[in-house]
Amino acid sequence: MVDDLFIDTFWPVCSPHLLAAEHLKRPIDLANHVLIHSYWSPADREPPTWQRWLAAAQRRWREVPQFKDMQHLSFREELHAIEAVIAGQGVGIFSDVLVAHELAAGTLVKAFKLSLPGYGFHVVSKPSHPRARTIRAFSQWLRSSP
Repeated sequence: MVDDLFIDTFWPVCSPHLLAAEHLKRPIDLANHVLIHSYWSPADREPPTWQRWLAAAQRRWREVPQFKDMQHLSFREELHAIEAVIAGQGVGIFSDVLVAHELAAGTLVKAFKLSLPGYGFHVVSKPSHPRARTIRAFSQWLRSSP
């Protein structure tokens, strides 16, 4: 039995101060900011990276900076990368599910109207599992959590 929970989307996000000060209005403005990266496993064939986002942006907008010409800051742990972006140290690409609280609170804002597809999250179990009722209740609880 497969219970689909949600699918996330990856957005470039930043501190609202970068947008409020009009330092980040167009993709070309990324050349003046640090791109914040977090580690993705080499086994992930299409991770939501800046390289992929910039390639998608080049198909949509004329002026997009070259990845190699930009400043970069990398973190092994995604939560550390998020904290750096909240602190205004740069712009990062994160799951809208992972940073939902920060987006709702306004500590992070979406920098551009272009996202990358994310990942599907599912609960998988045997239909005849002896604790099937508990598993269904857990899945429902996960879907109802903010």
